[in-house]
Amino acid sequence: MQLDIITADKTLFSGDVNIVTLPGSDGTFQVLKDHAALVSSLIKGQVIIKSTENGEESFDILGGICEVLNNKVVVLA
Repeated sequence: MQLDIITADKTLFSGDVNIVTLPGSDGTFQVLKDHAALVSSLIKGQVIIKSTENGEESFDILGGICEVLNNKVVVLA
């Protein structure tokens, strides 16, 4: 699954991942491969990424939105 984490200044992350954990406004949620289409607002917290190549990484965000569509996750933070 492709993940892009984009801020106003730069792209923080772009690559293939297995699991993404996001701080949704209604609670933390995870996105896996073949997840249903989704748009969600995000609050301040951590985006946690798990992949077989790089293990686990995390990024702090102050909020934003997330779109999941066709095995692509875009986080605008």
